[in-house]
Amino acid sequence: MSEYGSPPATHTSTRNARAWAYALGASLTGGLALGVLTNLAQGWLPGAWNQVANSGAVWSVAAFAAGALLAGRSSLPIAAFGGLCAEAGLVIGYYGYAEFGRDGMGSLFFPLVWLAIAFVAGPIFGIAGLWWRRGSSGQRVTALAALAGVFGMEAIYYAWVLNYTPQALASLAVFLLVPLLMARTHKERALALLVAVPFSLLAYAIVELPLQLISE
Repeated sequence: MSEYGSPPATHTSTRNARAWAYALGASLTGGLALGVLTNLAQGWLPGAWNQVANSGAVWSVAAFAAGALLAGRSSLPIAAFGGLCAEAGLVIGYYGYAEFGRDGMGSLFFPLVWLAIAFVAGPIFGIAGLWWRRGSSGQRVTALAALAGVFGMEAIYYAWVLNYTPQALASLAVFLLVPLLMARTHKERALALLVAVPFSLLAYAIVELPLQLISE
């Protein structure tokens, strides 16, 4: 038995190791590049639009994309790991460029806060990306509601706290477009939009409100 069982086990182990290495290399590299790009975009975008470049919602898209791109070759843990690497890479790239390409990032407090958030949000949105690509109908609805929900969270923040109406409307548009364009059926679109509303409020309560408190 062992003579015939070993080769497949070895092959599976090697394939899994390659999947983990690919998730690390591709997701971390992509995250680092996007982190630098979002820092640069803050200087390119006019006025209050520069807030959009490094918003939590935009950064969550990177982890979602990592999970979706890894869906064809990986398991749930690998997608979660890929999302974590993408988010952590964004934080490191963004603040690394601020430190070495600009005038310095200042205190380590907020980089560490965002890195801690990346270790939670990254795996969540990595899994969401995988669910969107190859999950059940319920999983796809949950994934799209989560992605739309962070843009709903941003819309609340821009409208209620900053009074940035154009940015709030842009976030609201993405909130609506994510389920409408990415869901597979009319039922999934309706359910994702419905679930995204409480997800937006929940995300605002557990992410934005604490960030506002520690920023004061």
